Amino acid sequence: MDDLSLYRLNAAEDKLKSARILLDSGQYKDSIGRSYYAIFSAIRAVLAKDKVDFSKHAGVISYFQKEYIKTELFDKKYSKYIAVAFQIRNNCDYDDFFIVSKEDAVEQYAHACELLNAVKVFLS
Repeated sequence: MDDLSLYRLNAAEDKLKSARILLDSGQYKDSIGRSYYAIFSAIRAVLAKDKVDFSKHAGVISYFQKEYIKTELFDKKYSKYIAVAFQIRNNCDYDDFFIVSKEDAVEQYAHACELLNAVKVFLS
């Protein structure tokens, strides 16, 4: 694993730890945000292998979908995990009066853990 992939993977793990702390303290919206960024950083760790990056989240996600999900290097379920995480994080950050439940935050955290583990296996 190259230095940039390792750096991004470590960043993903740090964000996941923050998501857990926020979840445990009842800060569900912020926990969802950290879970999303754990996913995003893990995806960018994979992209570092290809020496590509994008200035927008949609570019990173699109490339990962095309090169890693559609080619079945990663399970198709991760496509849904990523799309839902992206949407719910946007709603949490930008929509007034958007309500999330503990269950929403727990689900996003679990999906981030699962995807991060899949990325670790892939990169090792």
